[in-house]
Amino acid sequence: MIRARRAILIVVVAVHAIVLAAPWLVPYDPAAQQRLLAFAPPSRVHAIDAQGRWHLRPFVCAIEPSTAIPFRYTEDCSRRYFVRWLVRRTTAAGFTTRESLRLFSVDEPGEMFLFGTDEFGRDVFSRVLVGARISLVMSISAVCLSLALGVVLGSLAGYMGGTVDAIVSGATELVLALPWLYLLLAARAAMPLSLTPTEAFVIIMALLGAIGWARPARLVRAVVASARANDYVTAARTAGASTPHVLRRHLLPQLPVVLVPLALQLVPQFILGETTLSLFGLGVPEPAPSWGTLLASAQRPQVLVEAWWLLAPVVGLVGICVMYYTLARTLRSGPLVSRL
Repeated sequence: MIRARRAILIVVVAVHAIVLAAPWLVPYDPAAQQRLLAFAPPSRVHAIDAQGRWHLRPFVCAIEPSTAIPFRYTEDCSRRYFVRWLVRRTTAAGFTTRESLRLFSVDEPGEMFLFGTDEFGRDVFSRVLVGARISLVMSISAVCLSLALGVVLGSLAGYMGGTVDAIVSGATELVLALPWLYLLLAARAAMPLSLTPTEAFVIIMALLGAIGWARPARLVRAVVASARANDYVTAARTAGASTPHVLRRHLLPQLPVVLVPLALQLVPQFILGETTLSLFGLGVPEPAPSWGTLLASAQRPQVLVEAWWLLAPVVGLVGICVMYYTLARTLRSGPLVSRL
């Protein structure tokens, strides 16, 4: 069981490291467009050429657009482009160009689209990986904000009791009774739509954090109210210890046992919330990629049939949710959280 927990933790750390390093790992700028290669299918990486010879360095074949049928491509393996590591690629930046270091790419003028391209010829693999970075950073930041609000309000309610407890508990029940997804959509729709990606990122993160504080607050309030009756807390208060000292020394150290699993459950919920906003055009706007905006381009039935690779973000969403919920369940069922 302990090995299983460690394995899950290693997977989680590895996934987050890959996502955080996404701008360096992806072969293309996620905003770079190649209109002549729109809806190009995923590139096939070869290790054996047409003559049956093995190559230590994998390669891709040149792709040629069909002149008869739109968005149809054929491979021309008479032109091979080998995969290279730590490559400097020239990308467009407005009216200028810039060089950036990539983990891997192919010899120019070859192209390697691991997950194909979208309707503008943008590399889906690069957009999915960078979009995961945006969604994860936003969700984890929102969870930190929710936990901060929940710990402050829940601690005050559980420790002070009386009117403060009644007000905080009433507000908590009210927030929990509201459909948070519809509330999130309404709050975001009431704000200006013409926002920069950075402004939209901060606003959505703040909205998610403001809506998600109720569950941590209720949990913290229950833990603090239960621990307040312990003899050592009563002795500290009788000895004249201040409220911040009692909370910091005797009550707050008990919170990680219950807050860590809850935080791990909130992260995928916030990711789905941010994805839903972007799916309806209320999330982080272009040119910043987001899983929701990627899925928005795959809503048309024709696209789903002819460009199935645009559903790649679904695999990422399912994987992230399963990963976080599995980690939360294993932490809740074992002693690992108590060591934090």
